[in-house]
Amino acid sequence: MLTITDLDYAVQGRPLFDKAGAFIAAGWKVGLIGRNGTGKSTLLRIIREEVEEGNADSSIHLNKSARLGWVAQEVAATDETIMEVVLAADRVRHQLMRASETETDPNKLGEIYERLTDMDAWNADVRAAIVLSGLGFKQDDFHRATKEFSGGWRMRAAIAGVLVAEPDVLLLDEPTNYLDLEGAAWLEGYIRKYPHTVIMVSHDRDMLNRSVTHTLALEHQKLTITPGGYDDWMKLRAAKNAQLVAQKTKQDAERAHLQAFVDRFKAKASKARQAQSRVKMLEKMQDIAIPIAERAVPFSFPAPKGKLAPPMLELENADLGYGETAKILSSVNLRLDPDDRVAIIGANGQGKTTLVKSIAQRLPLMSGARKASPSLTIGYFSQDQLDELTAGETVLDHVAQKLPKDAGQSKARATAAQMGFSHEKVETNVEKLSGGEKVRLLLGLMSVDKPHVLILDEPTSHLDIDSREALIYALNDFPGAVLLITHDVYLAEATADQLWLVNEGKAKRYDGDLRDYKKLVMQADRA
Repeated sequence: MLTITDLDYAVQGRPLFDKAGAFIAAGWKVGLIGRNGTGKSTLLRIIREEVEEGNADSSIHLNKSARLGWVAQEVAATDETIMEVVLAADRVRHQLMRASETETDPNKLGEIYERLTDMDAWNADVRAAIVLSGLGFKQDDFHRATKEFSGGWRMRAAIAGVLVAEPDVLLLDEPTNYLDLEGAAWLEGYIRKYPHTVIMVSHDRDMLNRSVTHTLALEHQKLTITPGGYDDWMKLRAAKNAQLVAQKTKQDAERAHLQAFVDRFKAKASKARQAQSRVKMLEKMQDIAIPIAERAVPFSFPAPKGKLAPPMLELENADLGYGETAKILSSVNLRLDPDDRVAIIGANGQGKTTLVKSIAQRLPLMSGARKASPSLTIGYFSQDQLDELTAGETVLDHVAQKLPKDAGQSKARATAAQMGFSHEKVETNVEKLSGGEKVRLLLGLMSVDKPHVLILDEPTSHLDIDSREALIYALNDFPGAVLLITHDVYLAEATADQLWLVNEGKAKRYDGDLRDYKKLVMQADRA
């Protein structure tokens, strides 16, 4: 289906691919993995022929008749309905349907209808409804104008469009960034059953383990493809590295033995020929290289200032929302203790963010009571804060503003270093930081005050798998309370010991675990 051979590509002199190659067969579901900045999205663009690359034309070979499909950008905010833009995403079907309305030649019209029948064009609206429902749209949404939806929901519509078109090779770049846990669970099942080839960039470990048949890893400017999901790849890589270490240990011992003979007898005439023979053996010996593991920079959350007695915070009969005409949650009764680890679940739009904003006092209660210790300090992170960083200011500027005025430059630099920013990086303007670096900065700024509670609203969208792992370690080391909203099941399972469910205007504790909830979602008739 797709063959990559001797792929070379560099960006501003920095090589991303060096004689890289891989083969992907028809029907494979492939997870494309690698650290942020290694070139995963670039590879998808090269496959789509969207970049000028030294020998991309000869490096990427796709079956001649195969149709490529991808999400180019979010759906525009127009008067077109969600259903209209999803159906129009299948350009071939769309063009044939329009031609069927204007063609007068009976023979040509017959050919058009034959092609439409072959692609099951008459059931496209049914398929679109199933996909839209799976991605979280209600039936009433199908015929609403796209301009009535936020950018995130329009991106979901773009994903729906490419899924309904069913291309022979489907390219997805971090699709779960735009989905809630429910949508991600549905997409996971959809990819498993997809009738054609899928190549998906993802940092969602659970998604990679459960939906792909093969893993395509981009490391050290090379591509390797192995059967199975992410954990299978990790085991194979560990076994390969262990084998290389054993081979290198054996080689080093053999090299030392040969060198010792040469050093001992090189000056002895009777042994000169044997010594020279061993010198040649040493010269011919090829070094066994062991790849250097790339480690993610760790996160760190300092211990809270002082210990608080339980309950640390309570909501009693609280109504939450944005005014009497926009009440989101009613009669909320929840408590948070100093060592609670809570994952908040529920479909997008149900009020998860409303709940945590109310807890963090970023949104006033409509009624009821919020009871908290006077000493309680809360650290709050939301993806929306990425836009709140001040362009033109450096990392150091932002850190210094968060510290006391008399802290000084050395203290600011030391604090930035604790957040994971090198001496050079602290002088970088924030608009030039990667998405992951911006998340790291905001999490670091949030923790300067040593909060008792960390509230994290989708913290992982810009983090690669290794950085997510580092975040898990930091959260598990943090001795305070954690409230977490995330679509990453692996992160939630690794850090949370209880669930709060936000659904149908209510917020309450959920007695099951994430697997129970996921099964419930998968069994629900979202179509």
